[in-house]
Amino acid sequence: MTTKTLASANARFLPALFAAVLGLGIITLTGHVQAQALHDAAHDVRHATGFPCH
Repeated sequence: MTTKTLASANARFLPALFAAVLGLGIITLTGHVQAQALHDAAHDVRHATGFPCH
């Protein structure tokens, strides 16, 4: 494998790996958190961004 081919493979693989790890982390975190805590966090984000939620 040449250096250029290896760099191209890494340029495609690393973002996909990052997305997979991030996605699994989010799923794991939300699976262990209580539903009320998730609701409160989403509600606070809606208020912080100015999105109407009521």
